[in-house]
This record gives sequence, C-alpha cells and structure tokens, in this order.
Amino acid sequence: MTGHWLGVDLGTSGVKVVAVDDAGDVAATHTCSYPLQTPRPGWTEQHPQDWWEGTLEAVRTVVAALDAADGTVTGVGLSGQMHGMVALDRHGEVLRPAILWNDNRNAAECELQVERVGGLDALVGLTNNAALPGYTLGKILWLRRHEPEVFARTEVVLNPKDFLRLRLTGERATDVSDASGFGALDVRRRRWSDDLLTALELPGSLLPPVLESDAPAGRITAEAAALTGLPAGTPVVAGGGDSVLQTTSMGIVAPGTLGITLGTAGILGAALERCPDNVGGRLQISCGNEAGRWHVMGVALSTGGALQWWAKALRALVPDADAATVTELAGRSPVGSRGVRFLPYLVGERAPHVDPDARAGFVGLDLSHDLTDLSRAVLEGALLNLREIRDVMAAAGVATDDVRISGGASAYPVWRQTLADVLGTEVHLVTGGEQGAAYGAALLAGVGGGRWSSLSEALGHVVVTDRVSPDPASVAVHDVGYDEFRRIYPALTTTRTP
Repeated sequence: MTGHWLGVDLGTSGVKVVAVDDAGDVAATHTCSYPLQTPRPGWTEQHPQDWWEGTLEAVRTVVAALDAADGTVTGVGLSGQMHGMVALDRHGEVLRPAILWNDNRNAAECELQVERVGGLDALVGLTNNAALPGYTLGKILWLRRHEPEVFARTEVVLNPKDFLRLRLTGERATDVSDASGFGALDVRRRRWSDDLLTALELPGSLLPPVLESDAPAGRITAEAAALTGLPAGTPVVAGGGDSVLQTTSMGIVAPGTLGITLGTAGILGAALERCPDNVGGRLQISCGNEAGRWHVMGVALSTGGALQWWAKALRALVPDADAATVTELAGRSPVGSRGVRFLPYLVGERAPHVDPDARAGFVGLDLSHDLTDLSRAVLEGALLNLREIRDVMAAAGVATDDVRISGGASAYPVWRQTLADVLGTEVHLVTGGEQGAAYGAALLAGVGGGRWSSLSEALGHVVVTDRVSPDPASVAVHDVGYDEFRRIYPALTTTRTP
C-alpha cells in the first residue's frame, strides 16, 4: 500500500482533511461544516462535539478514498482556528461551549493583564504580544470571573486543534505556534511565561505542554482508530495554529515574502529568522512552524467575513445571495465604488486597530448609489484595511513587495485584481495555498515521519501558479480611497458614544 500524510484543519466554518502523497501532491480531500453560535453581540461560540463529529466524517471519507486506491495513512498533522478556549475537567470532558478567536467579551480581562504586570511595555516584555480580546488567556480570566463554578472544575484549557488531539490520541499537548496565540507564551524563548501566570494567579498546570510543530505528540488510539478508519498507532505530530500554518503552506518559511490569507479573517503573515521586537504590541508575533523561525502577522477580523455578512443581508432582496452573488454585483460597479467607503469592523478589530468596540459602516452614500456600489465598497473596504496592516508591517521592517495569496476569496478574479490594485504590487497564487493550513499540517506529518528532512525541504513542492499585476489607473483611484478610508476610523472613534 502507498503511504500518505494526513492534514486536519479545524476551521471556524468547517473542518478540512487533506491527504498528501510522498511527492507532496494532494491525493484526497474532504470538508465538513458545523454551526456557529452568537449568544450575545460580540460573542462567538461553538460546541467541540460538533468539531469532533465533523472531523470523524471528513477523516473517514478521505480514508475510504485512499483505501479505494490502495493507499493508507502513515502520519497525521493537526491545524485549527487559534485562540479558542476549550475548558476540560479532569476526565477530559468539555465543561462549556468553546469561546472562539473572534469573541470580544474579555476586554476587561485584557486590561487586568496589563495592570497586573505594570503596563503594556512590561507585558510585551514578557510575551512580545499585547493582551488581545481574541487571545485565549483573556477568555480563561473571563471564565474565572464570570463562571467560577466552571473554572473550579477546569483542569486544563486546550485550543481547538489540541482538543482533537486529545480525542485522537489521549494526549494533552500543543505546539509553539498555536501556543503563541494563548497570550501567555514567552515567544522569544518558546515556553510559557511563568512570570505572567504568577502575576495573574493562574497555575501552570492549566496549560498543556508545548512542542515544536513537527515533534511527535501522540499516536492514534484503538478507540479513535475504530471511529476514523486510521490505523491504530499512527503517529500524530504537534502541528500548528491555522493563521501561522496557512502562511507557511504558501511556502513562506524564510524572510522576503508576505502571505495574505483572504478567509473569514484577513491574515497578513511573514517569516523571520529572529524574534522581532513588537513595539507597542500592534502586531502579533508567533513562533514559526520550524525551529529557529518566527512569524509576524496582523489579523483583520472581517475580510471574507464582511462578504458573508453582506450576502446574508442581501437575502431579503435576493433569496439565494452568496459570496459569488456579492462578487458579481461588485464587479458591476466601477473601481472606487463611486465614492462609497466601507469600514469592515463588524466584530470589532484586532489590526490595524486593537479595538473590540470598533463598528462597521458605510460612508459617502447619496441617491445615485445602488447595491452594486455597496457590494464593491464592502470588498474594497475589506482590502483597504489589509493595506493599512501591510503598511504597519512594512514600518516594522517586514518585506512586503513579494506577495502570495490564498484563502477562499482568492478564488475570485475580482478579489485578486482588487488586492493587487489596492496594494499597488503584483500578487501570486501558489500550489498548496488553495488547500490552506491542512496542506501544511500534512507536510508537518511527513517531516515528523522522516519523509522530508525539514519543513523547508517539504515546501519545495510549492510553486507559483498565477501572477496578477496591478492596473496603474486603478492603483491611482485606490490611493485616493485609501487616504479617505484612513481618516474615517479616527473620526468615528472621537464621536463614539461611551
């Protein structure tokens, strides 16, 4: 039988499983979706049991496809949405729905972290990151304050992909890139910050052991084998957080290239060979998926998510409206949306503004505008926001001229062209990018299993498949729009009702 490496990516809207052969080619893939709960404005939750059931179905489907082609799985890698808090009791049972990465309920707990350590600079000195509402640590503190009975029963907190590991292998562990998104990791030293945990009066035992991404982190149990069809004893590597591993999957493990993921969130990421100083905490600094590498990124919470929201809003007029509908409408409005601007802060924002209370809005409307203009404004606003993050990263010394893109929205030509025009630079599509973090997770399994000597070698399979050049006339229009866009947020912030 032919061996394959399995990558599992537990996303926000669904779980994707990819099987990769020894040549780095995708042999089979399957995706299963699950629901999202929003119990209050600004809150987002999911039930880990939904993740598990979706994972079982997706894995079984891929395993069956491999079986039909006389193939088998020889190693598994895990990836998933970062920052989600899964609280487990001493028996490994889930105590409450998981609080997700785009949940903004813990702003007060973020302030507490800064206060306890003596200010933002002191916190950045411990972790090289600010206290963001999306991070897991603030959610743990929120749980302690608002649900003390649940907190008292919590023995360990895992991020989403690591909950899957527990179910598959019985092991509690995480990797350095996903751990970076807890907000409690000393990213420079790639270990938990004991000083921060002590200041917050949290026991270190509440957090799982931290491993490098390609390190062994358990084997498929007999019980999980019966449920998934995977061979019992199959090794599972530590894996990576999706925001980091998505960038890695585009072939980005060394400095010089900027990766942009156009998913629900917009993620700009780059690899570095040293840990940079995160002055002011405006960016997110993570450990990379290869030892001795780091990852710098800025995350906009609503990029493709803004498109999904607008499609849902349109269904009152167009019952079957979806992402393709919005994109088609946007293509019928001229570049610049005839002066309409859209701020995409639908669930607050993380970058370029750390502001959980930020709100979205259309600006510049008059009687001449129609749905095509508003649709294009949503698209352009989401991408102008990414340009602002790009500029912050460039100011921090990150190379931003060689751009690779991936994510669901990158499938649409109008998104690719508009991004090139907004940034004023050529953008590249690459193999592997369309499979996302699941592809990188599969490669990590191959590195851990000895197929490739390093992640850098495995990523040698990634090549550029398409190039999109900016249109000079459109670039000029977006330059004007960008200046207007940047003035709107500060103006609205000064008039915001407390």
